[in-house]
This record gives sequence, C-alpha cells and structure tokens, in this order.
Amino acid sequence: MITIRNLRKEYPNITPLKDVNCEIEKGEVISIIGPSGTGKSTLLRCINRLETPTCGEILMNGENIMDPKTDLPRIRRKMGMVFQSFNLFSHKMIIENIMMAPMDLLGLSAQEAYEEGMQLLKMVGLAEKAMNYPDELSGGQRQRVAIARTLAMHPEIVLFDEPTSALDPTMVGEVLSVIRRLARDGLTMMIVTHEMKFARDVSTRIFYMDQGIIYEEGSPEEIFDAPKRERTKIFVKRLKVFEREITSRQFDYMEMNTAIEEFGRKQMISQRDIVGLQIVFEELCVQTLLAHMEDTFSILFSAAVSELDGHCSVTVVYSGDRFDPFACCAENLSVKLLAGRAKEYHHCYEDGKNKLEINL
Repeated sequence: MITIRNLRKEYPNITPLKDVNCEIEKGEVISIIGPSGTGKSTLLRCINRLETPTCGEILMNGENIMDPKTDLPRIRRKMGMVFQSFNLFSHKMIIENIMMAPMDLLGLSAQEAYEEGMQLLKMVGLAEKAMNYPDELSGGQRQRVAIARTLAMHPEIVLFDEPTSALDPTMVGEVLSVIRRLARDGLTMMIVTHEMKFARDVSTRIFYMDQGIIYEEGSPEEIFDAPKRERTKIFVKRLKVFEREITSRQFDYMEMNTAIEEFGRKQMISQRDIVGLQIVFEELCVQTLLAHMEDTFSILFSAAVSELDGHCSVTVVYSGDRFDPFACCAENLSVKLLAGRAKEYHHCYEDGKNKLEINL
C-alpha cells in the first residue's frame, strides 16, 4: 500500500529523519516505538504531507505523493489521521464533527452522513453523546470521537500519532480497546505509541526508530523478546547502562571499580550483583583480556540493569584475533571465577572484534 524510499526531513537546527525506508502492506498494523525526538511523529506527518519531506519518495498504491502533479487532496482522503490533541471543533456538536467531512468531501447527504455517523459513534460506545459538545466529554471520549470522525471518511489507512499521550491514565484503556477492535477488523494502521504492551498485543510489525532511521523492525516477538541491535535492546528492556572503554594498561583501576559500585547502588541492585559486575570487570577485563592484548587495543565494558526485572548483564567488546576465554582458558582461575558467576554467556567474532555477553 505504501512504499517509502530514502525519506529525509531537515529543519534548520535538527534532522529528525535521515534515511527512512519501509513498505506497509494492506491490513498491517505497525506500531512505531522509540525514544522521544527520534522522528516518529514526523514520519507520520510526512506520509500524509502535513510536513513536506526534504527529499525521498513516498508512494501510495504506486502513486508518488511527492510529485507536484499528484492530486494531494485526493490521496489525503485515503489516509485518516488521529492526533494527540483530538482537534475537534468545539463549537459543533459531536455528530456535526463527524458529519462535516463526508458531506463536504464525499458528497453524502446530511441524512446519509448522520446515519453513518451514528453507527460509528455506536461502534466507539458514544451514541448517547451525539448531541453533546466536545468540552462536555472526557479526554478519552473525545479521542474516541476523533477516531469515529476519521473512520467516517472510509480511509484505506489510519495514522495514529500518540493517541493516548494526552489522556489521564484511567482513560487510556477505552481508546486502546477501540484501536484493538479496528485491528481485528483488518484496518491498515500505523501507530506511534509509548504503550509497549499494547504495541506488542495489537501489531503485526514493530518499527523501532532511532538515529533518524528505522533502526530495527520485526514482529512483536522479534523486537520485544529477541532484539538484534543494541539500542533496541536498551529501549525495549528499559536498560540502564554503564559503559567505559579501556585503551591503556595504565588506566585507573580503582576509579573504575568505584564507578561500577556507584552505578549499581544508583540502580538499586543487590550487593551480590554489584560484586558480580566488579568480578566480571576484574577477572575478565583486567586479569584475562589485558594479558592477551597487543600494544594497541580497545576493551569496551558495558554493564546493563533492566528497570523491569532488575536483571544484570555485561557485554565486553574487545579487539584482536578471535579469543573466547571460556573456551581457551577454562582451567584459568579467573575464568573459573567468571563461570561461577555467569548464568549463561555467548561469544561471537565479527569484523575483527570479539563480543562476549554474560548474564549474571
């Protein structure tokens, strides 16, 4: 349905989209997640041309909407947009808000628009509010009206820009339940959201956006259970990370050891896990790896703690030839001490660098 190629959006002081490429198939529900300021909302606003991309291509059913000759209003009618802030007309009744666009743009009679609007309000559970004004409704109710108004235009795809971010937590569920129903009905949707459980439950695919690109994409299981890339892993598992690089044998060992302890205390992990992190640093980095390093080397030590379950892990990336201490030095005392602390470990070697991941 939609193809995006090399999409870029620049502002004078920031470039939220650097090189976005993706395809959206009919019937897909795609949740877009990622840290704030990574271009998620900008992507949606470029797709429906509320923002003009700096360069790139956006094709809707094979038609390039970046082409000046394209009938943009006609294309936009195929795309619904649900905003954070509802954007209802406060001086019109709820049913009037829903009737306006179908009458003006689709040529429906007032009676036809009314009957269809009432059906949509019934679907979102608000038929009894048809003659109320927006300021007489709660935030969750107004957002459900905004969804009904969007559906009244019979869109081929609906773009949701953080539809629950402006809501009180008690109202979030009522909006998400409507979106879940639309997903079951097969409506094509793209949803920018910070609701991770909802994204996992409702989506066919997840886009994780970071660094101005779709940094990683996959099924909910792939993104939430087995993310392949480091930034994705940090985000979805809500990891707090401590990272230091060692490039000299004369580095400040005592300062490093103290910094690891301070990091552990700040993240409120147990003393046992703090000691575990220090042992991995001491026995792996100092006692084992430094002995195998050339004169010029790099050891990147990263400790991570999950905010979700307190799980601790260490990732060490180091230069040189392939070297797995657990395989090559199993009888070494330092490696035995490491093995006693590690629940599991994984070593790989790519592009001249070793990567050792240890779960404590």
